[in-house]
Amino acid sequence: MNNFKKYAGNPVFGDEKTGTVFDAYVWKDNGKYRMDFSWRGKGACAVTFSNDGIHWEEPVITLEKNPKSGWEDNINRNCIIKVDGIYKMWYTGQARGHSYIGYAISEDGINFMRVSDEPVIISELPWEKESVMNPCVIYEDGIYKMWYSAGETYEPNVIAYATSNDGINWRKAKCNPIFVCDPKNEYEQERIGGCQVLKTDDMGYVIFYIGYKDIDTAHICIARSEDGITQWEKSSLNPIIAPDKGMWDSDACYKPTVVWNEEENKWMLWYNGRKENREYIGYAEYYKRNLFK
Repeated sequence: MNNFKKYAGNPVFGDEKTGTVFDAYVWKDNGKYRMDFSWRGKGACAVTFSNDGIHWEEPVITLEKNPKSGWEDNINRNCIIKVDGIYKMWYTGQARGHSYIGYAISEDGINFMRVSDEPVIISELPWEKESVMNPCVIYEDGIYKMWYSAGETYEPNVIAYATSNDGINWRKAKCNPIFVCDPKNEYEQERIGGCQVLKTDDMGYVIFYIGYKDIDTAHICIARSEDGITQWEKSSLNPIIAPDKGMWDSDACYKPTVVWNEEENKWMLWYNGRKENREYIGYAEYYKRNLFK
Protein backbone atom coordinates (compact mmCIF):
# COMPACT_ATOMS: atom_id res chain seq x y z
CA MET A 1 0.00 0.00 0.00
CA ASN A 2 1.31 3.44 -0.96
CA ASN A 3 1.05 5.89 1.91
CA PHE A 4 1.68 9.02 -0.13
CA LYS A 5 -1.38 9.92 -2.19
CA LYS A 6 -0.63 10.70 -5.81
CA TYR A 7 -2.24 13.79 -7.33
CA ALA A 8 -5.13 12.82 -9.60
CA GLY A 9 -4.00 15.25 -12.30
CA ASN A 10 -0.48 13.84 -12.64
CA PRO A 11 1.90 14.51 -14.24
CA VAL A 12 2.13 18.11 -13.03
CA PHE A 13 5.10 19.06 -15.21
CA GLY A 14 6.21 17.83 -18.62
CA ASP A 15 4.35 16.95 -21.81
CA GLU A 16 4.94 16.27 -25.49
CA LYS A 17 6.11 19.85 -25.94
CA THR A 18 8.88 19.68 -23.32
CA GLY A 19 9.73 16.05 -23.92
CA THR A 20 11.33 14.12 -21.08
CA VAL A 21 11.96 16.09 -17.89
CA PHE A 22 13.41 14.29 -14.90
CA ASP A 23 15.29 14.30 -11.58
CA ALA A 24 13.69 17.41 -10.10
CA TYR A 25 14.91 19.26 -7.02
CA VAL A 26 12.17 21.38 -5.42
CA TRP A 27 12.54 23.96 -2.66
CA LYS A 28 10.91 27.19 -1.50
CA ASP A 29 12.64 30.38 -2.65
CA ASN A 30 11.32 33.94 -2.39
CA GLY A 31 7.81 32.73 -1.61
CA LYS A 32 7.54 30.34 -4.58
CA TYR A 33 8.25 26.69 -5.18
CA ARG A 34 11.34 26.39 -7.32
CA MET A 35 11.88 23.24 -9.38
CA ASP A 36 15.35 22.69 -10.79
CA PHE A 37 15.23 19.80 -13.24
CA SER A 38 17.00 17.95 -16.03
CA TRP A 39 15.78 18.63 -19.57
CA ARG A 40 16.74 15.68 -21.72
CA GLY A 41 15.93 17.21 -25.09
CA LYS A 42 18.21 20.17 -24.34
CA GLY A 43 20.92 18.23 -22.50
CA ALA A 44 20.74 21.02 -19.94
CA CYS A 45 19.66 22.02 -16.44
CA ALA A 46 16.58 24.24 -16.18
CA VAL A 47 14.18 25.80 -13.70
CA THR A 48 10.46 26.47 -13.37
CA PHE A 49 8.40 28.13 -10.63
CA SER A 50 5.00 27.56 -9.02
CA ASN A 51 2.76 29.11 -6.38
CA ASP A 52 1.19 25.80 -5.35
CA GLY A 53 3.61 23.06 -6.42
CA ILE A 54 1.18 21.79 -9.04
CA HIS A 55 0.87 24.48 -11.73
CA TRP A 56 4.27 25.42 -13.15
CA GLU A 57 5.55 28.31 -15.27
CA GLU A 58 7.40 28.07 -18.58
CA PRO A 59 10.89 26.63 -17.92
CA VAL A 60 14.15 28.53 -18.36
CA ILE A 61 17.56 26.95 -18.93
CA THR A 62 20.01 27.70 -16.11
CA LEU A 63 23.13 25.88 -17.34
CA GLU A 64 23.95 24.64 -20.84
CA LYS A 65 26.03 21.58 -21.65
CA ASN A 66 29.66 22.14 -22.65
CA PRO A 67 30.96 19.31 -24.87
CA LYS A 68 34.31 21.08 -25.26
CA SER A 69 35.08 20.39 -21.60
CA GLY A 70 35.49 16.69 -22.32
CA TRP A 71 33.10 15.65 -19.52
CA GLU A 72 29.86 17.56 -20.23
CA ASP A 73 28.35 16.17 -23.42
CA ASN A 74 25.16 16.32 -21.35
CA ILE A 75 24.44 17.84 -17.96
CA ASN A 76 21.63 16.88 -15.60
CA ARG A 77 20.72 15.70 -12.07
CA ASN A 78 21.50 18.91 -10.21
CA CYS A 79 20.70 20.40 -6.81
CA ILE A 80 20.80 24.03 -5.71
CA ILE A 81 21.09 25.68 -2.33
CA LYS A 82 21.34 29.35 -1.36
CA VAL A 83 24.15 30.44 0.96
CA ASP A 84 24.70 34.12 1.89
CA GLY A 85 22.56 35.24 -1.05
CA ILE A 86 24.45 33.16 -3.63
CA TYR A 87 22.83 30.27 -5.49
CA LYS A 88 25.12 27.24 -5.58
CA MET A 89 24.56 24.37 -7.99
CA TRP A 90 26.15 20.94 -8.05
CA TYR A 91 25.30 18.99 -11.19
CA THR A 92 26.11 15.84 -13.13
CA GLY A 93 28.19 15.98 -16.30
CA GLN A 94 28.21 12.96 -18.62
CA ALA A 95 30.50 11.94 -21.46
CA ARG A 96 31.81 8.71 -23.00
CA GLY A 97 30.03 6.42 -20.57
CA HIS A 98 31.18 8.24 -17.42
CA SER A 99 29.53 10.71 -15.04
CA TYR A 100 31.09 13.49 -12.95
CA ILE A 101 29.97 16.19 -10.52
CA GLY A 102 30.51 19.85 -11.36
CA TYR A 103 29.88 23.13 -9.55
CA ALA A 104 28.42 26.49 -10.64
CA ILE A 105 27.16 29.63 -8.91
CA SER A 106 24.70 32.45 -9.64
CA GLU A 107 23.61 35.75 -8.12
CA ASP A 108 20.08 35.66 -9.58
CA GLY A 109 19.36 31.91 -9.53
CA ILE A 110 18.91 31.81 -13.32
CA ASN A 111 22.26 32.55 -14.94
CA PHE A 112 24.87 30.16 -13.60
CA MET A 113 28.62 30.33 -14.11
CA ARG A 114 30.95 27.38 -13.68
CA VAL A 115 33.43 27.79 -10.87
CA SER A 116 35.88 25.43 -12.55
CA ASP A 117 36.38 23.83 -15.95
CA GLU A 118 37.04 20.56 -14.14
CA PRO A 119 34.63 18.40 -12.12
CA VAL A 120 34.80 18.74 -8.34
CA ILE A 121 34.14 15.03 -7.76
CA ILE A 122 35.20 12.12 -9.98
CA SER A 123 34.99 8.34 -9.66
CA GLU A 124 38.22 7.13 -8.06
CA LEU A 125 37.33 4.05 -6.03
CA PRO A 126 36.35 0.54 -7.20
CA TRP A 127 32.77 0.78 -5.93
CA GLU A 128 32.30 4.11 -7.73
CA LYS A 129 32.82 2.29 -11.04
CA GLU A 130 32.19 4.66 -13.98
CA SER A 131 30.14 7.33 -12.30
CA VAL A 132 29.48 9.79 -9.52
CA MET A 133 26.19 11.63 -9.94
CA ASN A 134 22.93 12.92 -8.39
CA PRO A 135 24.48 15.23 -5.78
CA CYS A 136 22.38 16.38 -2.83
CA VAL A 137 24.02 19.09 -0.73
CA ILE A 138 23.05 20.79 2.52
CA TYR A 139 24.98 23.52 4.34
CA GLU A 140 25.25 22.96 8.07
CA ASP A 141 27.49 24.60 10.70
CA GLY A 142 29.81 26.02 8.03
CA ILE A 143 30.24 22.67 6.28
CA TYR A 144 28.88 21.53 2.92
CA LYS A 145 27.59 17.96 3.19
CA MET A 146 26.98 15.96 0.04
CA TRP A 147 25.23 12.67 -0.52
CA TYR A 148 25.82 11.35 -4.04
CA SER A 149 25.10 8.23 -6.07
CA ALA A 150 27.88 6.13 -7.54
CA GLY A 151 28.32 3.07 -9.70
CA GLU A 152 27.16 2.37 -13.22
CA THR A 153 26.56 5.24 -15.62
CA TYR A 154 22.82 5.34 -16.10
CA GLU A 155 21.44 3.78 -12.93
CA PRO A 156 23.90 3.98 -10.00
CA ASN A 157 24.28 1.30 -7.35
CA VAL A 158 25.03 2.91 -3.98
CA ILE A 159 24.96 6.23 -2.08
CA ALA A 160 28.09 7.88 -0.69
CA TYR A 161 28.94 10.88 1.49
CA ALA A 162 31.47 13.72 1.29
CA THR A 163 32.15 17.04 3.04
CA SER A 164 33.73 20.34 2.00
CA ASN A 165 34.61 23.71 3.47
CA ASP A 166 34.20 25.58 0.18
CA GLY A 167 31.97 23.46 -2.07
CA ILE A 168 34.91 22.77 -4.40
CA ASN A 169 37.36 20.55 -2.53
CA TRP A 170 35.62 17.47 -1.18
CA ARG A 171 36.63 14.79 1.33
CA LYS A 172 34.96 11.44 0.74
CA ALA A 173 34.02 9.51 3.89
CA LYS A 174 36.29 6.56 4.66
CA CYS A 175 33.24 4.43 5.50
CA ASN A 176 31.75 4.84 1.99
CA PRO A 177 29.48 3.69 0.56
CA ILE A 178 27.23 4.70 3.45
CA PHE A 179 23.91 3.42 2.05
CA VAL A 180 23.30 0.26 0.02
CA CYS A 181 20.38 -1.88 -1.12
CA ASP A 182 18.93 -4.69 0.96
CA PRO A 183 18.32 -7.80 -1.21
CA LYS A 184 15.72 -8.96 1.34
CA ASN A 185 13.49 -6.05 0.31
CA GLU A 186 12.03 -6.86 -3.11
CA TYR A 187 11.46 -3.18 -3.93
CA GLU A 188 15.21 -2.45 -3.68
CA GLN A 189 16.80 -5.84 -4.24
CA GLU A 190 18.75 -4.73 -7.33
CA ARG A 191 20.29 -1.36 -6.31
CA ILE A 192 19.56 2.10 -4.90
CA GLY A 193 20.33 5.69 -5.94
CA GLY A 194 19.03 9.18 -6.64
CA CYS A 195 18.46 10.62 -3.17
CA GLN A 196 17.48 13.77 -1.33
CA VAL A 197 18.50 14.17 2.31
CA LEU A 198 16.79 16.48 4.83
CA LYS A 199 17.98 17.34 8.34
CA THR A 200 15.00 17.32 10.72
CA ASP A 201 14.63 18.05 14.44
CA ASP A 202 12.40 15.05 15.14
CA MET A 203 13.64 12.28 12.81
CA GLY A 204 17.33 13.03 12.34
CA TYR A 205 18.59 12.90 8.77
CA VAL A 206 15.89 11.56 6.47
CA ILE A 207 16.86 10.17 3.08
CA PHE A 208 14.34 9.85 0.25
CA TYR A 209 15.80 7.51 -2.37
CA ILE A 210 15.15 5.26 -5.37
CA GLY A 211 14.91 1.53 -4.76
CA TYR A 212 15.25 -0.73 -7.79
CA LYS A 213 13.42 -4.06 -7.93
CA ASP A 214 15.31 -4.61 -11.18
CA ILE A 215 17.12 -2.35 -13.60
CA ASP A 216 13.82 -1.22 -15.19
CA THR A 217 11.46 -1.12 -12.18
CA ALA A 218 11.94 1.58 -9.53
CA HIS A 219 10.17 2.70 -6.36
CA ILE A 220 10.57 5.59 -3.93
CA CYS A 221 11.64 4.80 -0.37
CA ILE A 222 12.76 6.50 2.85
CA ALA A 223 15.16 5.86 5.73
CA ARG A 224 16.68 7.84 8.61
CA SER A 225 19.93 8.15 10.53
CA GLU A 226 20.99 10.19 13.54
CA ASP A 227 24.22 11.35 11.85
CA GLY A 228 23.32 10.98 8.17
CA ILE A 229 26.07 8.40 7.70
CA THR A 230 25.56 5.30 9.83
CA GLN A 231 22.84 3.05 11.27
CA TRP A 232 20.14 3.77 8.72
CA GLU A 233 16.61 2.71 9.66
CA LYS A 234 14.36 2.03 6.70
CA SER A 235 10.69 2.95 7.08
CA SER A 236 7.93 0.36 7.38
CA LEU A 237 6.02 2.54 4.88
CA ASN A 238 8.41 1.54 2.07
CA PRO A 239 7.95 1.79 -0.77
CA ILE A 240 6.11 5.09 -0.35
CA ILE A 241 5.56 5.51 -4.11
CA ALA A 242 5.29 2.67 -6.62
CA PRO A 243 4.46 2.41 -10.35
CA ASP A 244 0.76 2.20 -11.22
CA LYS A 245 -0.06 -0.26 -13.96
CA GLY A 246 -1.46 1.36 -17.08
CA MET A 247 -0.70 4.89 -15.90
CA TRP A 248 1.88 7.48 -16.96
CA ASP A 249 4.30 6.11 -14.30
CA SER A 250 3.61 2.43 -14.98
CA ASP A 251 7.25 1.39 -15.48
CA ALA A 252 9.19 3.26 -12.81
CA CYS A 253 9.12 6.02 -10.20
CA TYR A 254 12.45 7.84 -9.88
CA LYS A 255 14.26 10.61 -7.97
CA PRO A 256 12.10 11.97 -5.15
CA THR A 257 12.31 15.55 -3.93
CA VAL A 258 10.33 16.80 -0.93
CA VAL A 259 9.24 19.89 0.97
CA TRP A 260 7.58 19.93 4.40
CA ASN A 261 4.62 22.35 4.27
CA GLU A 262 4.35 23.70 7.82
CA GLU A 263 1.17 25.68 7.17
CA GLU A 264 -0.81 22.71 5.84
CA ASN A 265 1.00 20.07 7.92
CA LYS A 266 1.86 17.86 4.96
CA TRP A 267 4.76 16.42 3.00
CA MET A 268 4.86 17.54 -0.62
CA LEU A 269 6.73 15.11 -2.86
CA TRP A 270 7.64 15.29 -6.54
CA TYR A 271 9.12 12.44 -8.58
CA ASN A 272 9.68 11.51 -12.19
CA GLY A 273 7.54 8.70 -13.49
CA ARG A 274 8.38 6.66 -16.58
CA LYS A 275 6.22 4.88 -19.10
CA GLU A 276 8.27 3.33 -21.90
CA ASN A 277 10.71 6.05 -23.02
CA ARG A 278 8.96 9.13 -21.59
CA GLU A 279 9.47 10.68 -18.18
CA TYR A 280 7.51 13.50 -16.59
CA ILE A 281 7.21 14.94 -13.07
CA GLY A 282 4.42 13.83 -10.75
CA TYR A 283 3.26 14.98 -7.33
CA ALA A 284 2.08 13.28 -4.11
CA GLU A 285 1.16 14.28 -0.54
CA TYR A 286 1.28 12.75 2.93
CA TYR A 287 -0.59 14.29 5.90
CA LYS A 288 1.51 13.00 8.77
CA ARG A 289 4.75 14.51 10.00
CA ASN A 290 6.51 11.41 11.29
CA LEU A 291 7.46 9.03 8.51
CA PHE A 292 8.61 6.24 10.81
CA LYS A 293 5.65 5.65 13.15
